Amino acid sequence: MTADSSVIQQDTCIIVFAKYPAPSKAKTRLQPALGVDGAARMARQLLQHSIEQAIDTGFSVELCVSPAPTDPCWQALDLPNSLRWSAQADGDLGLRMLIASQHALERFHKVVLIGTDCPSLTTARIQTAVQQLNQHDAVMIPATDGGYVLLGFKQVDESLFSDIVWSTASVAAVTKQRMAALGWTLALFDPLHDIDEPKDLKHLPSGWLDSYINIKVDND
Repeated sequence: MTADSSVIQQDTCIIVFAKYPAPSKAKTRLQPALGVDGAARMARQLLQHSIEQAIDTGFSVELCVSPAPTDPCWQALDLPNSLRWSAQADGDLGLRMLIASQHALERFHKVVLIGTDCPSLTTARIQTAVQQLNQHDAVMIPATDGGYVLLGFKQVDESLFSDIVWSTASVAAVTKQRMAALGWTLALFDPLHDIDEPKDLKHLPSGWLDSYINIKVDND
């Protein structure tokens, strides 16, 4: 490898997968509690919070989006200039994550994938997860619903993302099985809560619901 900085791999890239928080399309399962506009506003708040937490790690942050970054809708969000942008590939979520990971690993030693549904995924938790990649092949922070809120690695294998039924309770378990089959070591953290349904609103940070009117939070 030469000393040319353009070909030297950087250390870590955080890839944030996101869809534009459009009314009637974003966080639709929250609509019974927040309404159409409220659910979209919550999706936007979650997106901006996730980006802020990722940027504050000090690592390179790529926002992998749908629709593509050239779509005018993204200009309305006034997101940080330090973001790298990419368009999500066609195909299911697994293929989109695989392709984004492969591209990032051409430039970075470590890649960490996160979504925008988990406000408890803080800067400190992301940094701690990245540190685990110094001793392990992969790192995962599961979600309480059976998925995961963070997945990181230093190499990628197609088996981690193929033939998985996404948005089901088996996603994290199947992914862990695939890593074990590869002989990878995994640093596994305690699960965190995604915000997907009205019953999840109780896991929001303090004050997040203050601007929403007449919201009933299910504490069952």
